[in-house]
Amino acid sequence: MNKTQKVAWFNLAGALLCIAIIIWVVARLVILKTVPEAFERFWPLAVFCAFMVTSIVLLRRKQSPAEVDSDERDNLIKYRAVIASFVSVWILLAAAATIPRFVVGVKGSIPVWLLAFINLSVLLGALLVYSVAILVQYGWRNKGEKS
Repeated sequence: MNKTQKVAWFNLAGALLCIAIIIWVVARLVILKTVPEAFERFWPLAVFCAFMVTSIVLLRRKQSPAEVDSDERDNLIKYRAVIASFVSVWILLAAAATIPRFVVGVKGSIPVWLLAFINLSVLLGALLVYSVAILVQYGWRNKGEKS
């Protein structure tokens, strides 16, 4: 597994972790109408920090000293993944503009603080598309590569 694949797996896991934390926070604030207290305020930050430290250690390690950071194939795969991510941003922004209309109605309103979560969700969705596009282009398993 080369560095691009490692970073894609890291991005995928990090985005899914952030999405889970956002869903938990929004569920607490919107559905339960309560603010997290004491330990509940800090566990997402502790989990995120532990994930970051672990991933930084694992991403810095190379399989072999001869491993290159990237080649032409990696650059082409990254370019195609950026195109897919760019297209997904427009689709997600269109969804972010129309879904609240159906949820609260034409004359309804949403709290201003919810806009930050909507924008962060679009960002995380684009990151998910980017990571999945990289992994799909490489194939889920090592095809033809010698380890």
